[in-house]
Amino acid sequence: MPDRISRELMYWRVAAELPPGGVVGLGPSLPQSIPGYVPSDLGVVFLSESGLIGPAREARSRGRTAGPAASTAAALGLGGMAATPIEVFGAARSGRLDVAVIEASQVSASGAIADRLAEDGWPAPTNELALGALKTIALMEHTTLMGDPRIRSQCSLPSSAPGVVDLIVTDAAVISVTDDRLRLEETAPGWTADGIEAITEAKLTHSPNLREMSFGRLSGQAPAKIFPSADAALADVQDGAVVMLDGFAGPGGMAQHLIVALRDQGAKGLTMISNTAGIARVTSFGTPPGYRPIDHSLLVDNGQIHKAIASFPVSPSPRRPSSFELAYQRGEAELELSPQGTLAERIRTGGYGIGGFYTPTGVGTQIAEGKESIERDGRTYVLEQGLWADFALIRAYKADTRGNLVYKGTSRNFNSVMAPAARVTVVEVDEIVEPGQLDPDAIVTPGIFVQRIVLRPPDFSPYEQIDG
Repeated sequence: MPDRISRELMYWRVAAELPPGGVVGLGPSLPQSIPGYVPSDLGVVFLSESGLIGPAREARSRGRTAGPAASTAAALGLGGMAATPIEVFGAARSGRLDVAVIEASQVSASGAIADRLAEDGWPAPTNELALGALKTIALMEHTTLMGDPRIRSQCSLPSSAPGVVDLIVTDAAVISVTDDRLRLEETAPGWTADGIEAITEAKLTHSPNLREMSFGRLSGQAPAKIFPSADAALADVQDGAVVMLDGFAGPGGMAQHLIVALRDQGAKGLTMISNTAGIARVTSFGTPPGYRPIDHSLLVDNGQIHKAIASFPVSPSPRRPSSFELAYQRGEAELELSPQGTLAERIRTGGYGIGGFYTPTGVGTQIAEGKESIERDGRTYVLEQGLWADFALIRAYKADTRGNLVYKGTSRNFNSVMAPAARVTVVEVDEIVEPGQLDPDAIVTPGIFVQRIVLRPPDFSPYEQIDG
């Protein structure tokens, strides 16, 4: 029987499946070595269950044996950060992972995976990385030490995720999983299709392009996140879009430059998710005399807001109503009121792929009307649904070119919560730096949640002069 390929070559083969600029989740054990085999200029970002997010430190040459430095995802390159399980598993649940790589003990013909914990006799945990990825790769030896097949018609060990595997990479073959069928795509050097079938319990079909494995160097470049202008970054905001906008009473944390660009872009029928919905103009906290701050009111006054989901959409003074308050009274805009803490949690929940949660806030008030509730330990809780947006327009202090964000002052309030909760997150910053120039411990929002970066012009003013 021919020799199996080395683990090093298995890592190179998996690396060839990773898209430029992709986000890749790594399960424990074997997958943790893969970052050492991916060129840094490919822009791949890795998420490890240990809580690390970032690019590979450097790629290894094919002739070099994988040593301890390459066997852990801790060997991250410039632009990496230490994260929490909230970011790591939230990214997986919310569909942010392009690829998940999981070490498998067994894979079934339908793509069910039993991980190594199951082989050691532990109950199978739900594999969140595999469940949330667009593509899941099972990395494994083709047989056990006793020669028993690991690729089976059905898993004999408890499955940790059903029907999730798209590709199997072993030390003898590459096999795709489509429509509950296994198709042999590649064989290791020296192996034949008959030889692979002899060590595989499940039935295999053969690809019409069946070939020998290759281990060439990867090439490509990550898509650029820096946009030349706010207008370019917001050009595709469509009518009827759901848009998240930060903003407490004062103007410090708002993305005013992006708000102006969205007004000029003109998309109509927008649903705006914001804790204040534009009251900076009527409160004027910290505003120089003769000026008024730029806030969400620009969009309301321009007839672009159809609905607001907010906590404080009205002025603290009845003599100075906000633009949204007036539009609501005229019947031109709808309102869904949400307590501020609940709103923050609804955004966080939506951003991290959770459908909803139960909270005691609002029980016995109009907020709870029509919502499901439960009783627990003598207390009533009401069900609140997570929030998700088409676009989030946020403000930060600095970004590196990978989209990692550092905040300053009030820009940290809702911006960091909203960043993960949109299909497209656009950030307005004062400074853009190269990867490695931000302190990893100071990074709050990982770049995996940021798609577009806009530099606020140095001469931009967050205030408008009052006529007369």
